[in-house]
Amino acid sequence: MAPPFRYRILILAVASVLNGCSALPASGPLSSEVASQESVQGALGGFVLVDVDERVASITASQPHESFKRVFTTGRPPPDLRIGISDSVVVTIWEAAAGGLFSAAPSALGISAGSRTATLPEQIVARDGTIEVPYAGRIKVSGLTPAQVEQEIVNALAHKAIEPQVVVTISRNLSNTVTVGGEVNGGTPLGQRVPLTTKGDRILDVIAGAGGMRIPSTDAFIRLTRGRLTVSLAYNTILAHPEENIFTAPGDVITVVRDPQTFTAFGGTGRNAQVPFDAAGITLEEAIAKAGGLLDYRADPAGIFLLRFEPTGLVAQIVPSRQLPSQGDIVPVVYRLNLRDANSFFLARSFPMRDKDMLYVANSASDPLQKALGLFGTIMAPATLGASVYGAVK
Repeated sequence: MAPPFRYRILILAVASVLNGCSALPASGPLSSEVASQESVQGALGGFVLVDVDERVASITASQPHESFKRVFTTGRPPPDLRIGISDSVVVTIWEAAAGGLFSAAPSALGISAGSRTATLPEQIVARDGTIEVPYAGRIKVSGLTPAQVEQEIVNALAHKAIEPQVVVTISRNLSNTVTVGGEVNGGTPLGQRVPLTTKGDRILDVIAGAGGMRIPSTDAFIRLTRGRLTVSLAYNTILAHPEENIFTAPGDVITVVRDPQTFTAFGGTGRNAQVPFDAAGITLEEAIAKAGGLLDYRADPAGIFLLRFEPTGLVAQIVPSRQLPSQGDIVPVVYRLNLRDANSFFLARSFPMRDKDMLYVANSASDPLQKALGLFGTIMAPATLGASVYGAVK
């Protein structure tokens, strides 16, 4: 005996909904689908799937980061300031008695008539690195400290002046400067020169001398160029690690760059968006919290995925026995974390996030069924109503 009409409608509706589960809207692949799409051994392209455990977390956390201290310093004190071409210097010469080349003649009564010193007019160091000192000729000063120049002048006047003593002062310092540009207050868009002092000036001292930053500290990166080397470091990292606030050197270029650190969250999280770090660095645990946590009715706790590009050398440490997908010097890696295991919460706290990471929380395996049942209810409402009307009319 054939089932009543209303039940035939019900059977057809359920069959059509279940057959169409794979076509239902979804925010991304299920955890099992991500695992099945991993590239095979030795394949070109694709990605590497890595389960996060204590060993993996330790390897990723121990990777070297950008560092001013490691790249630019040798542990020695800051260099002495040296006179350079285009600097302006003032030379003052003392003599032990009156009547010399640079002192007033004695009076008729044998009493000194006054000053025993002479201050030469300010001079700009010539392109050949010299200045002119009367009775001593051209004195090479470029590349020397003021104390060394003082001794050179004393030696040149030794048999001409009366026990000469010399003081050399840099009145206008152009060669011992650091150029500061970018997001700083004051100056010009192309930057400004900040003169260094003899005590030694660190990076943050120079930035303060340029007027300070005009952007939030969480968005700021400090880029230091010395010679052919350039290193960028987050401003908050310098604050958190004072050893990175190294001494600057003449000729350094410091640029304050606005580069907010963010990660992208999508899938079964409370917030699908580009999320700022708002800190010097955050962990995977903090990233999940910033993304709104996991949605109880959608998220698969065993399907927490972090997607990023890693250096080939790092991936070779993590999966030493595997031939890696070839994409130059980087490898696409998908880290998987299973929060059904309580130990994974501690791993998440020790796993550092990086700028532009992608955090994906897979939907649970039951999510398509829930959507199907919801769609089934939507479809069946008018069908049930029609069957009821049909039965009443009949």
